[in-house]
Amino acid sequence: MYLVTVRGNLLIILATISDSHLHTPMYFFLSNLSFVDICFTSTTIPKMLVNIQTQSKAITYTVCITQMYFFIHFAGLDIFLFTVMAYDRYVAICHPLHLTVIMNHGLCVLLVLMFWISVVSLFYGTSLSVYLRSAVTPNSCSTATASVMYTVVTPMLYPFIYTLRNKDIKSALRRPLGGQL
Repeated sequence: MYLVTVRGNLLIILATISDSHLHTPMYFFLSNLSFVDICFTSTTIPKMLVNIQTQSKAITYTVCITQMYFFIHFAGLDIFLFTVMAYDRYVAICHPLHLTVIMNHGLCVLLVLMFWISVVSLFYGTSLSVYLRSAVTPNSCSTATASVMYTVVTPMLYPFIYTLRNKDIKSALRRPLGGQL
């Protein structure tokens, strides 16, 4: 599932970069979402795979805090990118004649940079206070299942849900793959 996630998101990034028809705000945000999802899953899955292979659940405090930092960072970026994408679609639907003026390249880059910075200030304060509490909660099977669904399954499905059903992405991927998609 990890490899499907990374490969699917890399395909979207490569298709968006290589096809000039996809150089629009929507695909700019989708490629950023794909990058963030690769980073998001790469934050936790490799350590989880090592733990499964070695039958060890040990993690140092430093590695735990570092992993948590990046996990929260990329989860927050996902949320903000969805917000920006929703705004882009709102402008496209409600103000279609002004879309290229409102959602120009400079604004798209500014929005992405602004949201990367916002994650640090908004999410870390609240998230760290929740996760660093001294109270220990019991680890249940349902918590583990929910964690796997959120960290593994959902990012794996994003490429299929948001782009691979899209005819523009399909045609962009057909060209380098020789029409085999």
